[in-house]
Formats: sequence, C-alpha cells, structure tokens
Amino acid sequence: MTNVRGAAVTGRQQKRVRGGSRVRSAVLWDALRAVLDRITPEAGLSDVVDVGGGTGGFAVPLAELGHRVTVVDANPDALAALERRAAESGVRVRAVQGDAVDLPDLLGPDAADLVLCHSVLEYVDDPDAAMAALTGAVRPGGSVSVLVAGQIAAALHRAVSGHFDDARRVLTDPSGRWGEGDRMPRRFTRESLSALVRDAGLRVAELHGVRIFADLVPSGLLDGDADSADALIALESVAAVHPVLRDLATQLHLVADKPAG
Repeated sequence: MTNVRGAAVTGRQQKRVRGGSRVRSAVLWDALRAVLDRITPEAGLSDVVDVGGGTGGFAVPLAELGHRVTVVDANPDALAALERRAAESGVRVRAVQGDAVDLPDLLGPDAADLVLCHSVLEYVDDPDAAMAALTGAVRPGGSVSVLVAGQIAAALHRAVSGHFDDARRVLTDPSGRWGEGDRMPRRFTRESLSALVRDAGLRVAELHGVRIFADLVPSGLLDGDADSADALIALESVAAVHPVLRDLATQLHLVADKPAG
C-alpha cells in the first residue's frame, strides 16, 4: 500500500490501516486512497475533515500518511480518546467538538480537500441540513466520502435470520426500519443516497458496496486463514462496483465531488 505520492507505508501503518477487521474495511480504504490520489494538491498533502470521526479509526491512519486531519465529533470522551490515540502514534490530529450541521460555524467555508462522513447520516435529525454543511466545508474540486447503512441489506439479513415480517417492513418503511426495536434511525438505498448528495449540489463520482459477502460468511471460516481472508477481500473488491451486488451491501459508500469554480 502506498500513500498519495507513492511512498511506501510503514508496517506499523499497514497494521493500523488494515488491522484485524481488514476484510470489512479493505474496500473502503482502497476507495479513500484512490480519492486522495485524485484530489491531493501537488504539495502532496490534503486537508481532511472527519465528521463524527470519534476515536480516530480513519483520522489517525490518514495523519500517519502525512495529511492534515481534523475530527469533528459531538462526544468529548471520544475526542479525548482520539487525542491519546494520535499521541501514541506520534501524529497530530485536531479535535473539534460539534455536530455535522455546525461545520460552517466550526471550520468556516472551504475548509477541506476531503470530508469524511461515515455512519453519521443515519442518526442526524436532518440529513439534508447535514449534507449541506458537508458541501460547504469542502473546497471546490474536493470530495465528500459518505458511508451509510444499506436498506436492502438489512432486509436480506433479517430474512436470512428468519424474521420475514421484519424484512418486509424494512423494504416498505420510508426510513428502512423494521420496527420499534430497530436501533437504526434510518437506512439508505443507492437512489435515496444519490438524491441526497445531488440535492446538496455535489456530483456523484463513485458508489461502492461495502461488506457485501463479509457479513454473510461465518467469522470462524476466516479465523487464522489468511488465504481465505485475502480471497474474500478480492471478491469484495470486484463486487463493490458490480451494478447489482453493490446494492446488497451492509453499507453504501458514495464519493461525491464539488464542482471546481
């Protein structure tokens, strides 16, 4: 794995980026590296804002690659853990307390080349307002990376578990929920997520399915078997952009570009 200008990533960074959950995160990291390759200024570093970035699962590895990273999160405990994690890794990550809709006040306009918003839009009160704030925070020519829970996958998983009525409710409920006991406030389809992004003035550049097969494979099948894990990663990478299979993913990852000029 290389950084945005081709220098080798150290073994320590490789371990942190891939980690024990590398099967589930490989597609997402591959997509983020490709985006950074495309948008990073000639100086070789990008300004990255991670909205809802919590304890730094993405922020710290990106800072290790040399990018200037800011995490905006409403949870002060998570931000404290982020600062400890960054210090242990020998990098600096700016921590700012606040919500997605507060970005214009917290950071000002055009604050970043890349804005991450992963597993956030499912929980905000107003996804349209949050998306508008993300758009305001990214510079012209920059990108927004959005990761959300997939509605179709939720129906599939409930059906496989024998909860057929729940599966039907997921497909018919406007928010993609299976009932009062569902802890997920909302889920998205490819169409609903793309519409949200376009309405905010961004252009849909890429759409990936994340965790298409990984959540269906028994974890014991991969434990201690590096070859099987690598094979599953290769399968996920191909399926991630398949026009049918990507819609079945547990999570949908959309990269949206802000027009330059």
